[in-house]
Amino acid sequence: MTNDAQRPDEELTPFDDETLELDDEGLETAPDGTLYEHRRVVADKGQTLLRVDKFLMEHLRDTSRARIQRAAEAGCIHVNDRPVKSNYRVKPFDVVTLMLDHPRMETEVTAEDIPLDIVYEDDDLLVVNKVAGMVVHPGVGNYTGTLVNALAWHLRDNPRYNPNDPSVGLVHRIDKDTSGLLVVAKTPEAKTHLCHQFFIKTTRRQYNALVWGSFDTAEGRIEGNIARDPRDRQRMTVLSPDSEMGKPAVTHWRVLEAFGPVTWVECVLETGRTHQIRAHMKHIGHPLFADERYGGFEILRGQPTAKYKAFVQNAFDICPRQALHARTLGFVHPRTKQEMFFESPLPEDLSNLLEKWRKTLALEGK
Repeated sequence: MTNDAQRPDEELTPFDDETLELDDEGLETAPDGTLYEHRRVVADKGQTLLRVDKFLMEHLRDTSRARIQRAAEAGCIHVNDRPVKSNYRVKPFDVVTLMLDHPRMETEVTAEDIPLDIVYEDDDLLVVNKVAGMVVHPGVGNYTGTLVNALAWHLRDNPRYNPNDPSVGLVHRIDKDTSGLLVVAKTPEAKTHLCHQFFIKTTRRQYNALVWGSFDTAEGRIEGNIARDPRDRQRMTVLSPDSEMGKPAVTHWRVLEAFGPVTWVECVLETGRTHQIRAHMKHIGHPLFADERYGGFEILRGQPTAKYKAFVQNAFDICPRQALHARTLGFVHPRTKQEMFFESPLPEDLSNLLEKWRKTLALEGK
């Protein structure tokens, strides 16, 4: 059993082999919000009253009490089919389960020959520029064709890299329809070091997004807890920072270009919560352009003329996914201690989308 000080990455992976949340824009959920059993422990008849977090510490290998407590806060620890908090006291014959929002995979990750845009690679890590439309990790309805399957193929001759070993691999995630940079650890040592940097918030990450509406100020800060939306388990919702529900989240935004009905912004994250940018921007009245899940795939600003409606529909056709790109990634190399910084050019769909809005704004100004 390892202690908390030895596991600085625990904010990123509440259980070593079962991920609850890795990064903003990161967790694909079951379509109907169903929870699936991943672990089951039945207390025997001689069980003395014991807090559930301490009970699970005795039965789950290579995890920490802090991780178990976070899982309980997220509603993932159940006793006798009902979610409980960390202070619940287990009694004889209680059935304790770990419940997650994706089915447990019945098969191991298989290597698939899928093209990857690798922008940097050495013996310890690699940085990949993920295309929009690629699922990062196998999950509900996507057990093949993912970035993890592609990495398994790319690193198939590396004896230290096992795609089914949670101590190596992805350090963070971005959503299926978000493009941009991700870092992958090839060794356990590299993953521990990189996860620690994400945990203490020393990594440098900037996102670009096209959002609906204009802003009264050039920059701002959004603070609000991120939690599952009880009305739609596929979405996250924003609660008061004082709320005991969800996890604290802070997003900083800055206007880069204003086009009237829409605005091109830069977002910098203090925290990495699931769908953080998408949920935060919707919360302040600026959903991401073409983000169907958060209400951005409809005309929210502008004149309701036939010409304008046709223009926006054409813009949706150009970029039929949330207009979000993980543009930069910076961290300290886990072995050399060298500062590393990477920048991803805008993908073609976003470049074309911005150019369309620029041309229209220029024509209107004549």
